[in-house]
Parts: sequence; C-alpha cells; structure tokens
Amino acid sequence: MTRVDDARVLRLVLGDQLSDSLAGLTDLEATRDVVLMAEVRDEATYVRHHKQKIALTFGAMRAHANRLAAQGVTVRYVRIDDPDNTHSIIGELHRALTNGAYARVVITEPGEVRLAEAFAAFAATAGLPVEIREDRRFICSHARFRRWAADKRELRMEYFYREMRRETGLLMDGAEPAGGRWNFDAENRKKLTRGLRPPTRLRTAPSATTQGAIADVARLFPDHFGDLDDFGWPTTVEEAEAALETFLARILPAFGDWQDAMAHGEPWMWHGLVSTAINMGLLDPLDVCRRAEAVYRAGAAPLNAVEGFIRQILGWREFVRGVYWLKTPEYGRMNFLDADRTLPWFFWSGETDMACVADVVSATRANAYAHHIQRLMITGNLAMMLGVHPDAVDDWYMTVYADAYEWVEMPNTRGMATFADGGIVGSKPYAASGAYIQRMSDYCGGCRYDVKGKSGDGACPFNRLYWGFLERNRPRLRHNARLAMPYRTLDGFGEAKRAALLAEAEAARLALGAAPISGADEGLGR
Repeated sequence: MTRVDDARVLRLVLGDQLSDSLAGLTDLEATRDVVLMAEVRDEATYVRHHKQKIALTFGAMRAHANRLAAQGVTVRYVRIDDPDNTHSIIGELHRALTNGAYARVVITEPGEVRLAEAFAAFAATAGLPVEIREDRRFICSHARFRRWAADKRELRMEYFYREMRRETGLLMDGAEPAGGRWNFDAENRKKLTRGLRPPTRLRTAPSATTQGAIADVARLFPDHFGDLDDFGWPTTVEEAEAALETFLARILPAFGDWQDAMAHGEPWMWHGLVSTAINMGLLDPLDVCRRAEAVYRAGAAPLNAVEGFIRQILGWREFVRGVYWLKTPEYGRMNFLDADRTLPWFFWSGETDMACVADVVSATRANAYAHHIQRLMITGNLAMMLGVHPDAVDDWYMTVYADAYEWVEMPNTRGMATFADGGIVGSKPYAASGAYIQRMSDYCGGCRYDVKGKSGDGACPFNRLYWGFLERNRPRLRHNARLAMPYRTLDGFGEAKRAALLAEAEAARLALGAAPISGADEGLGR
C-alpha cells in the first residue's frame, strides 16, 4: 500500500470547471497534490448529449490537463476508452482512493443538483475528509441571490440586473446607469433588412487534441444526435480569447440592433458564440462584461449593443443560475399548464414543412447551437403551444445544445420557453403567432404554409395553435395582466368561435405529432 502523505490532497476537476481560478485549486501544491479528471459515460449519457457537446468537453478537458501538466501539476487523467474506467465521477473518486495515498479530497461544487447530491453522499461515506467548496466563478454567490430573493413576491430579472449593475459598477455613471436607462431592449428588436447579411464568423479549427476527442466521440457515441463535421468551438483559453476578441472588435457594434433577428441559413447572426467558453470556465464572465464595457467607453460600440450583451451575462445568466439553486429540485417537477403531449419527431429530424423549424433544427444538428430567439420563439413557442410535457422539452434542450447545463437550461425551458413554472422566471408565456416570425425573419417567404392563414392544413401552424392555446389555458392564464388584451379579444369572439379555435388547435396538434402521452410513451417523444 502506498504511504499516506498527511497533507496530500486529491482535487477533482469537472468538465465545466476548466479555470485556473477554480476554488478547488487555489491552494494547490503542485509537487504534492494530484488533480483528478475523468471522461465518463454517465456524464455523456444522462441525457444523450449532442456529439459536439461531448467532443467539446473531452477536447477541452484534455487541453486543460495538458495545461496543468505543463505547470508541473500531477494529473490523474482517465480517458473515455480507459479499460479500467468505472464511467461515473463517483466511481473514479473511489478508484483514485483505493491505494490510500491521500489525506483528504477537495471538490469544487458542481453546477447541477444531481451531482451535488452525489458528492454529498460520497463525502458522508468516503472514510476521509472531503471538502466541497463553493464555485466562486459566478458574479453572484448563492448567499447573495438568496438575500435578494428573500423578500420578493416575484423574481424578476430586470430588478436583479439593476442590483448587479450597482454592485459591479458595470455601465454605471456614478449612481446612475449609463445613458440614463437601465435597459435598451426596445432598441434591440430591428427586423431583418432585405439584403443584409451578418459578418463572417471566426470558427476555431480543431487542434490535434480536439481532433482526437472528435474521433473518440464518432467511434463511441455514433447514435447520439448531431453532426461533427463542422465542429468549431474553442477548447482552450487561447482559442476562447481569440473568439471573444473577434466578437468585441468586429461584431459587437451591431449586436444590439440585430440580436433578435433570424435568417435562413444564418445560424450565428451577430451573436457572441462565447457561452460555451464561459460555461466551461475558459472565459471569466465578469471579465467578459468589463471588456465589453471598455469597447463602449472607447466609443467603438453603441450603448444599446453593449448593454444588451452585458445583460445576457450579468443579468440573465446569473439570474437563472440563482433561480435554479433556489428552487430545485421542486423546479424540475413544475408543469403549471398541465402540458401532456409528446414531443414531435421533427424536433429531432428537422423533417417538417415549417421553414423556420426545419432551419433551426438543421442548424442545431450541424452546430449544437441556435441563438436565444430561435430557442425561445421558434422551438420553445411551438413546444409550449403544442402542449408538450416540460420533461420532454427539458430533455431536448439539454441534448441538442453545446452550452447546455441543467442550471442554465432548466429555468430557460420551464420558465421562459414553456411557462411550466407559472411565472417564477417570466411574467407571461411567450406565445406568438406566425406574424412575429414573419416580422423578425425571412423564413415565411419560402415556407409551404401561409403565414396569413388562420385555419386548415395550409395555414401557418403557429396561427392555428395560438388562439387555441390561450383558450385551452384560460383557467390558468386569464388573470395574467400581460395577457389582458388577447383575452379581451377572445371574449369578444363568442362561445361558438372559441370552441372552433380549440378544435382547430387540437387538429393542428395531432397533425404535427403532439399526441397525448400514454404509458407506452417512454422518453416523452424521444
């Protein structure tokens, strides 16, 4: 048996903890301690992640392990094809401890409740001291969010965001917000101008290390959703920095104007493409915000662009993380609208005549990415109006996006996309007809469905679903202040027309494959 060093520490680093500033490494003794990193099937398959998500994680983990080793750190790295791999994080912790060489274990808290519970159970039975440290890479701590939320009847991102602005000083001129307003969202909803095309994006050519990860994923996870051919995500700090610098210098100035616009065959538009790097720890969120602010202060980008970008990180990202840890696990069981339908197959295949949905699913398959309006107002809006069970929607979003982790995806799915939380995150369900999609994109011009049609097989399905969705959920939504106008319109239709709208929506739901859930519907649509 290996002799125990009274001070030797085993330090676990997860695949989304690839930061030099990680709490679990702050007191690392490189000549004594050992860092454990493990590629395991449990983490690749608890949902069947997009192939690019797995390749990104493995490639970035391998690069980070090499970075630590170059600094003189001993890394116990377990690859996915290691014949002794237990294929669980807890299993690899136990395996590392079998020789009795460590005095204690240090873990940085995970981002997801399921792993937090697993680590708590491990700590209780490990037989040696286990320290679980708070992840300090977020701008708002758990305790700070709880203090903010404690006296709130409703949790609204806008007011949280204002407090974060005051505390960080971001975009503040003394005690007042820059430009005299907290939020410039009203200026960030320009519809696509004919002939306007977004800039060419910098995509990262996979390094030899990343190419090895891609090959392993292609070999070991062939049946998972998604393609690997166009992989272009940064997997190192240097690559992430290059992507961020390109965005700040060339793309950020127009981000505000066009952040909500959508165009066929244009998956990136003016978006930052830095969410994967931030969520994995390759970029620091507060540093990203400060650098964006510096672009505004230098006069190189307008305030509406920079404020809109910073709000997504300082406001929305920190807010949903706070909600997740405050409300989970109960949050993951919420189904306020009693949604009870399966997820149509075209969410996976892209085989639909709805031009907007086909484009978004096709791009998602190719890139493991869609921007926030495509997620909210195309796939999310459609799933909600179809009445798809939120478990199936959760599963889909977690599966298909490279930047998806439960702490960020679940509040977006159950809060914004499906209103399953009943208003904890959003003040209303984001239901919209085809008119919104026509206004914000070029999808409708080439679609088989008539965006002006209201009923029948040739009408836009979003139109066929919209009024029926509101009527079906009248008992739950009628008193929502932000829906007062559409319900007044519905009330004016009369009972017979409202019944016809319900029937039209039900016909559309069945035609699109959103069938009532039965006991045989394992996976709710997968």
